[in-house]
Amino acid sequence: MENITLELLTGNGFLDTIFIGEITYGNLLAAIIIIIATYIIGKFSSNLVLRVLAGKVDPNNSLFLVKLVKWVLYFVGFLIASPFLHIDLSGLMVAGGVVAIALGFASQSTLSNFVAGVLLMFERPVTLGDNISVNGTDGYVQEIGLLSTTIRTYAGIFVRIPNDSMFSSDITNYVAHVARRFDYDIGISYSNDADKAITIIKDVIQKHPYALENPAPTIYVDLLAPNSVNLKVRIWSPSGYWWDVRTELLWKIFKALRTAGVDIPFEQLTIWYGEDATKVKPLLKGDGFSPDEVLGKSVKSPENANKAVK
Repeated sequence: MENITLELLTGNGFLDTIFIGEITYGNLLAAIIIIIATYIIGKFSSNLVLRVLAGKVDPNNSLFLVKLVKWVLYFVGFLIASPFLHIDLSGLMVAGGVVAIALGFASQSTLSNFVAGVLLMFERPVTLGDNISVNGTDGYVQEIGLLSTTIRTYAGIFVRIPNDSMFSSDITNYVAHVARRFDYDIGISYSNDADKAITIIKDVIQKHPYALENPAPTIYVDLLAPNSVNLKVRIWSPSGYWWDVRTELLWKIFKALRTAGVDIPFEQLTIWYGEDATKVKPLLKGDGFSPDEVLGKSVKSPENANKAVK
């Protein structure tokens, strides 16, 4: 860029005139143009960063990042303009390189978290208020900083996770998609009509304002369990209302089934004694069959035993 600028500014008597020291008016004009261009680029870049990060990160962090981008551009512009002003930066660059290496070794973790924080802001796997799960921590994104991300758990506990760990971990974002599905497993008695139960459940779901029609809910017989016929119920709702819909519909479905006479059985065990089932009576004190009789063994009563002896 220096050579191009020199070609444009040479061949003019006034521009070749010495301004001060070895600096000509042409050198001064080139430096001013570079500084103005750098300022315009810095202003444009700052506005762009603010628009990209608006509503996604904490405003204080956005402003800090904007200032960082601006000063980096200013520094680059100064380096480009310095040859025109005959400023020798070789010694400063060597000293700065040594300092940068020392700081790099001393703050590897901080630098890693900072770079990861910047990448997270631009990649945007999460935004403020998102309901996420990362590294076994579930909750809402409270703050996205340059070095760490703060999550408020469902119990109201604030957990700080370094951005390097956030960036390298699997993140589950429960609200990134506009809709979210939840499932119920509802068991009904074998004596009830499964088709009737399915119709009742569909009617309850259709009446809820936040149960989506597209994707439509699905209800079907999923398992013939030992104690019940299990129905699988799958419902979609807006991600922001997922929990409320899930908790409300379950109780409404239960009450509707109970009102219609559809039994939701508790776990129970029925014992069948085969061909002798009609002989079995409740085992009460002093009455009923003995254990041997229940097992089908032939036991003679005392009277029959005496008759057999006679």
